[in-house]
Amino acid sequence: MTNSQIDSLFHPKILPEHLERLAIIYVRQSSPKQVIHNKESQEIQYQLQHRAHALGWSVERIRIIDTDLGRSGSEATGRTGFQELVLEVSLGHAGIIFGYEVSRLARNNQDWYHLLDLAAVFGTLIADNDGVYDPRLYNDRLLLGLKGTMSEAELHLIRQRLEAGRLNQVKHGTYRQKLPTGYVRLPDGKVEKDPDNQIRHTIELVFSKFQELGTIAKLIRYFRHNQILLPRRQAFGPNVNQVVWKTANEYALSDILDNPAYAGVFAYGRRQVDLRLRKPGRPATGLRRKPIEEWLQCQQDVYPSYISWEQYLANRERIEQNALSFMEKRNKAQGIVRGGAGLLQGMVVCGHCGHHMRTIYKHIPHYVCHGISRTIAAPNTCCSVRAIIVDEVVTKAFFEAISSAQLDALDAILAAQQQERILLDRQWQERLKRVQYEAHLAQRQYDAVDPANRLVAGELERRWETRLEQLHQVEEEYHHFQQTPLPEKIPVSLRETFRNISSHLPDLWEKLSNIQKKELLRSIIRSIIIKRPLPDRIEMRIVWISGFYTDHACLTPILGERQVTGYDQMVIRVRELCGLGWNDRRIAEQLTQEGFHSARSPQVTTRCVQKIRLKRGCYLQFELMRGSNEWNDYWTVNGLAAEVGVKESVIYGFIYGRAIPTELIFHEPNTGIYLFPKNQNLVEMLKLRVESNRKRHKNNPQLQNY
Repeated sequence: MTNSQIDSLFHPKILPEHLERLAIIYVRQSSPKQVIHNKESQEIQYQLQHRAHALGWSVERIRIIDTDLGRSGSEATGRTGFQELVLEVSLGHAGIIFGYEVSRLARNNQDWYHLLDLAAVFGTLIADNDGVYDPRLYNDRLLLGLKGTMSEAELHLIRQRLEAGRLNQVKHGTYRQKLPTGYVRLPDGKVEKDPDNQIRHTIELVFSKFQELGTIAKLIRYFRHNQILLPRRQAFGPNVNQVVWKTANEYALSDILDNPAYAGVFAYGRRQVDLRLRKPGRPATGLRRKPIEEWLQCQQDVYPSYISWEQYLANRERIEQNALSFMEKRNKAQGIVRGGAGLLQGMVVCGHCGHHMRTIYKHIPHYVCHGISRTIAAPNTCCSVRAIIVDEVVTKAFFEAISSAQLDALDAILAAQQQERILLDRQWQERLKRVQYEAHLAQRQYDAVDPANRLVAGELERRWETRLEQLHQVEEEYHHFQQTPLPEKIPVSLRETFRNISSHLPDLWEKLSNIQKKELLRSIIRSIIIKRPLPDRIEMRIVWISGFYTDHACLTPILGERQVTGYDQMVIRVRELCGLGWNDRRIAEQLTQEGFHSARSPQVTTRCVQKIRLKRGCYLQFELMRGSNEWNDYWTVNGLAAEVGVKESVIYGFIYGRAIPTELIFHEPNTGIYLFPKNQNLVEMLKLRVESNRKRHKNNPQLQNY
């Protein structure tokens, strides 16, 4: 007797109120592979509707939920069918839930007990292959809970056994890892390089050009400019496991450069799951790259290598550094040449954010970047430098670049380009051979078909025509490539022209217009990257048309002395030298020799030294003597003016007018201060002189101050 027959005879748990509600048949299989190949399990689960009918539910009250076919039961997120089931139970629409076994409903205790709680509240029964259960009854709930726990433990054991078996294969080197493009696995399991010459040569070209160019962006431009296609082995789709030639992109090139298999290394565990980062319903999320020291397995000399392990590590380091430098750099055009005073208009790039800098001509021309303010709504500018300072450095570098000493370097560049031309020609020849073979293959397939089979013959004819069009296009492109050869060396006449330009252009530079200067600079300069790490320092990287770059640095004027680099050390030195009795001029010369500078001058000025001294109460002997009334039993000009009762200017007038006898004037040689002996006769004489002048010029308002 079957379970359904037993249930139909003995069903004290099935009440009329259950029969009035729905009987829900929940159908689920764990993976798409099971859905396709394990048809028996589907049939057994669908047959549960016959059991529901035998227990008393009418056909119209039986509902099948099978939208979770091919989905794992490890969690409820992403299982729309299970969510629909829970919704029907919580609304009181479900009288009974049928599942072939508990594992079909859920393999997670949290989801399973949530369903049990709802079923107990709304009086919903649960039936599996063994019987009918009421979650409101203690024994039934205990049995259902035990089955749910066993189902979750079973899933854990399955995963544990699979992972242990995989790791054991990895440890012994028998695990068959998916091979990247450029490798093939022989029937005996041995891995070799792809026998296709074009595939191997293209992979080798990727590594050699990256070592030369240094960035993936330049590598993409190189492949697209020279129309070199990249081989990619398809992982899925109609062309699965076949090599398809595609246009080079960042993802494909990064995948090749980052794959340790090309260095002959078997690596496992490069990406590992971080459960904290996994998004619900998306089991493929949460994968994070791990450093090499955290890889689960890293065994060298397993595969035939395209590059060495050291070169692979150097490539990884270079890619990481490039990402840190300009992750969000935007490629903008230089713009048209205008007649403004900023010679680098359109070529200056901010080294802080990567945006192109604007040229502003208010008061003094400046190159200004507002990239950060446009991005994060910050009020301040990202970087601002004086145009004349940067222009001077770049112009000097331009003159050095066109000097005759650089001609030998140009010869070396042309020789390298000639060698590169040979490699590109080989790529074109291999590509031409491939399309020729594909065209001949399409022709043979068309010739071999029965002419009476018009459907097949028509399709094969269309494919043949497509291959012929591709062959014609590749032949034209290869012909165009051959029509633009590179010069083998610099012609003698051109070399002499370069020499003449380099010797005469600096003298003619000031006579040229701004537009002419800009055109000349743009002829060999691609961009200038500017950073201002310190308020008084500018760092520049000049990127030349050839791809090479040179670094330069210079000082720039600033407003505040306190922002000068090394200002605190300069203050300490001023105090020390002032204590030795040095004057401002001598202190300024010494500080300049030590590498200090002022805010608006590349040298330390006497005014700067004086301001530092006076602000910190460091006075020279001259200033001390001039500010006092007497010095070593002598009156100063201030002291004598106080004794006579006049201003200091009157005393200076008496000195220059020879009203004071020269034998009563002492001129201090070190400071130049006038000193007078403490002689009361001199005071009385000057008082009489002042009174006489007042009476004689009492009607003259200009002398009322005497």
